[in-house]
Amino acid sequence: MAGCKQHTPEALAEKAKVLRKHVISMLGEAGSGHPGGSLSAADIMAVLYWHELRLDVETPHWPGRDRFVLSKGHAAPILYACLAEKGYFPVEDLASLRKIDSHLQGHPDMRQTPGVEASTGSLGQGLSIANGMALAGKMDNADYRVYALLGDGELQEGMVWEAAMTSAHYSLDNLAAIVDYNRLQIDGTVQDVMGLKGVAERFRSFGWAVVEIDGHDITQILAALDLARGTKGRPTAVVAHTVKGKGVSFMEDQVGWHGQAPNAEQVQVALGELAGGKE
Repeated sequence: MAGCKQHTPEALAEKAKVLRKHVISMLGEAGSGHPGGSLSAADIMAVLYWHELRLDVETPHWPGRDRFVLSKGHAAPILYACLAEKGYFPVEDLASLRKIDSHLQGHPDMRQTPGVEASTGSLGQGLSIANGMALAGKMDNADYRVYALLGDGELQEGMVWEAAMTSAHYSLDNLAAIVDYNRLQIDGTVQDVMGLKGVAERFRSFGWAVVEIDGHDITQILAALDLARGTKGRPTAVVAHTVKGKGVSFMEDQVGWHGQAPNAEQVQVALGELAGGKE
């Protein structure tokens, strides 16, 4: 009923590699989906689910659990990989991704999938959902924390900044927003589609505590979440600089892999690289 804080950074890095393998395998089987942003978030997700989040797999709705909202819902494969590895449902279910009657659809559905806290997919809404959870915790004098993972392209949605203003207004220090800053979105670079410079400064201007990190450095991720937990009186934004498609050489920093599944040959190449430790 707690986070697994005994895991070393090395063990968490190995767990992230396992998660990446699941992402590749399930997308190859499905023939569709979003590998780029799932792979870029793997290290962050490994730290969240095997170090940070207080959870009770046997009682998914335990009131004292921490809450996680995948605001960038198209990265559902990395969330499903975490939930399966944690034991919310069998790992074998991952092969059913995006298939008819599967509980693992292209975007998370809290009504169908154990461990999913919020149905997401329409970008820009996750931080508002997380605000509601965090504000409820404050009103109930509960000690759970809330974490939301956003994409950098998602920050182009105006609703995100309305939510950011709300988070600071209500002093939601039990909330942390993590931005998977991989610089690419479906139509090209984030900068070309809708220029978004100075993300850290933007969050600071809305009254947030902010830390910028290498989103693939486990030690930096751990330190950022420690800082967020210790920050009082305001929410914390973690701007995590990442590489789209991280861990698979032909996917890394390639916009075409935002929403394209690997074919059978590419799956084998990718799994081989991950098995060989190529990062």
